[in-house]
Amino acid sequence: MAEENNITLVVACDNHYLIMLSALLKSIELNHTRPEHIDVWIIDDDVTKANKAKLEKSLAADFMTINWINGKSVIPQGMSLPLDKNTYPLNIFMRLFIPYFLPATVKKALYLDVDMLVLTDISELWNTDIGDNIAGAVTDSICKTVNVGIKNYKDLGLDGSENYFNSGLLLMDLEKWVKNNVSQKVITCVNENRDFATFSDQYGLNVVLHKQWAHIDPLWNYYSNGDYPKPHLIHFFHRKPFYSTYNYNKDYQKLFYEYLNQTEWKNAKPVNEFSRYLVKVGNILEKIPLLFRKQA
Repeated sequence: MAEENNITLVVACDNHYLIMLSALLKSIELNHTRPEHIDVWIIDDDVTKANKAKLEKSLAADFMTINWINGKSVIPQGMSLPLDKNTYPLNIFMRLFIPYFLPATVKKALYLDVDMLVLTDISELWNTDIGDNIAGAVTDSICKTVNVGIKNYKDLGLDGSENYFNSGLLLMDLEKWVKNNVSQKVITCVNENRDFATFSDQYGLNVVLHKQWAHIDPLWNYYSNGDYPKPHLIHFFHRKPFYSTYNYNKDYQKLFYEYLNQTEWKNAKPVNEFSRYLVKVGNILEKIPLLFRKQA
């Protein structure tokens, strides 16, 4: 059971990306020097028992508690997944439901995409003051403003000059999130604007949280195409470091394997591009039932 003074970290993962999650959690473990225990909640997209055991064996049990919760069980009654037009897995939307399955004593949560490494004590991020905002996030380093990330921003009445954030890191005030009905608003937004929602969850969150999010230091969500020597957090935002076609900062890729090789995935070989495309095909097939639901 989570304690109020613990760090509550939430991620979503399937079998394909568990290799990245293992490196992420190992990087958090090795760089965390403060006394807080870390409660990790993994929204699992049908992760096998063998892979769950492999991940747990990779981590120090006295350092963090692993809680598994199946993705099919986290969607609150009365809500349903939106239908988008991209090849990303449906589990990208699971971050929306975090306030509804965590223990009632937990008032704050940190969501991270699994394609990350944390190189600074995660306590520093956890203790970031987000003021009266619903969430804290980092401005996207490529798509920096609303007029770039939300093409129909004028129709939605948004200020195009405002910053646009990457949704791979969210420091969430859970009570404000629920009070403002953020989850349902994002789902509705994506459904009503799917022609514009290229990065669907991110699009919806930027629309709904417009001017209601706190700006966190950019080094806490630093893309792998950069060259900063040691950011607080590296985000492998496109090509993942375990793909043979990875073509971004090689020093960051080396760091990934340094952490990975301290887990049960040590000495893992790079994955070829064909495997990557098979995953994308699977993501598309996963959305077919939603298409029929919308047409019904």
